[in-house]
This record gives sequence, structure tokens and C-alpha cells, in this order.
Amino acid sequence: MVQHLTLADGRTVDFVVEGAEDGFPFVWFHGTPGSYKATLPSLVAICKERGLKIISLSRPGYGGSSRHAGRCVVDEVADVQALIDHLSMKQCVVGGWSGGGPSVLACAARLPSCLGALCVAGVAPYGVDGLDWLAGQGQDNIDEFNAAQRGEADIRSYLDNVRPGLLSSDAAGVVEEMASILPEVDKNALLKNQDIGQGVVDGFHEGLKDGVDGWLDDDLELLKPWGFELSEIKVPVYLYQGSDDKMVPFAHGEWLAKHLPQNYVRGHLLEGEGHISIFLGQVENMVNELLEVAKP
Repeated sequence: MVQHLTLADGRTVDFVVEGAEDGFPFVWFHGTPGSYKATLPSLVAICKERGLKIISLSRPGYGGSSRHAGRCVVDEVADVQALIDHLSMKQCVVGGWSGGGPSVLACAARLPSCLGALCVAGVAPYGVDGLDWLAGQGQDNIDEFNAAQRGEADIRSYLDNVRPGLLSSDAAGVVEEMASILPEVDKNALLKNQDIGQGVVDGFHEGLKDGVDGWLDDDLELLKPWGFELSEIKVPVYLYQGSDDKMVPFAHGEWLAKHLPQNYVRGHLLEGEGHISIFLGQVENMVNELLEVAKP
């Protein structure tokens, strides 16, 4: 059941608590776009079996969570701190996917109660040495971020045109709408795996039901400094990235694997996997790694 938290500044956050009722807390960040409904049932099931309580939130501007205009990545740490205080949690692990990856790394750096972090196909910082940020992305992503670079009015117009197609789509429709950024391995994952396909669809429908504010703000914040340094991270980071990813290219994962603190990062750079297919066969490994630092 969805719950609602009112923050000190008056904004609200939607979240759900699933998995093991008395398990060790695991905060999950969805991708861009998405919502608390994007959490895969297989991830929830394994968390329940292994003793993790998974707290999935709709990030600012998605679903019923209030917009935080002008936000940068590190701002989400304060929202998570408020949420874990509300739930009386003393320690947690964090995880996230795609556009939620930077928020995961922010928590690894700045959230005192965070003991470890899972970053799946997470975006790398923009404008850093050694990374051509757009290289390898599908044409839809290139068009989207070019619009974001022109400013809020242009990216809002672009996303407003894309939104109706995603709101009306099932898994097959999502594949059609996002064809330029889906390698064959991801198309197959969406169409042949109900767990993944329906999770993505439900996440889009909830996250975009009232507009594109969250998606717009994600795009804008990814193009500016994150507000913290990767060198601040002093907890284990479990990094997963697929070689065939056309949303967050392999080079992003390679760059993060090289620039995260080497005594804390454990990189899984997987050949033949995409942005979505990477979960197939890997969810159990991801949870097992988090359990190395989470002690239910």
C-alpha cells in the first residue's frame, strides 16, 4: 500500500514498504522516468526471502511525489534521511537503476546511515574528463538531452510529446515507443518476461500520470554538477553495467568503475547485457552482495 510522507518544506513523498516485514532496510531508487511501482516483483520476492525490507519511493516530481524544481542529485539525500527518520530506521543499504544511480551514489557519499550501495546501469557525471557522455546512446536519448541542453522550455515540449505514448502503452507499445534506445536483448526482456515488462509499464504509468516534471528535472540535473564528489564514498558500491546498453552506455559503467574509490567499488561489467536485461539472472547476486554489509 502506498504511503505518503510530508517533508519539512511541505513537499510530499510517495513510498511503499515491501519484502521482509522485520528485515534490514533497503531503499530503492527508480530510473528515469519511473515511480515506486517500477520495483521488480522478483527483487521484492528475493528481498523477502533473504531478510531485506525494501522501501521504494517515487522520486521528486514523479507520481504523487512533489516536484523539487532546480534540484541537484545530492538534494535527494535529505529526502531519504527524512524518510528513514520517519520509519525509525537506524541503518540501511541503498540501490537504484539508471537515472536513480546518481542518487544511490549520493547516499553512499552523504547518508550517514548507509552501509552499502547497489548501482545498476547508473548514469555517470556529465562533462568529466575521459567520457564522451552521449556516445553510444540511442537517437531518442540524444534528441532528449540536446533538448535539455537548450533549456527547460525545450525539454518540457519534447517530453510532453513523448508522454502520451508511454501512458497508453503496454510492454509491446513501450518497445515500439523506445525502439531507438533498446537493443534486441532489452526488447526480448520486455516482451518475454512479465516481471520486467509489466514493472516498467507500471512505473511509467504511475510516474507520468500528472505530467513530466520529475523526468524534466532528472534530465536537467544530470547535465550539471551532482553536488558531491565520488571520493567521499566510504562504503561498498556494487556496480552493474551491460555492454549493449543504449540508454546508459557501457562507457558510463567503465568510467564509474575506474573513478569510484577503488577499495570500495566492486564492478560487474557484463558482456551482452542491456539496460533492462541486466536484471535477468543477476537479481539474486545483487541482493547477496548487499547482504554482505546488511545484517538482518
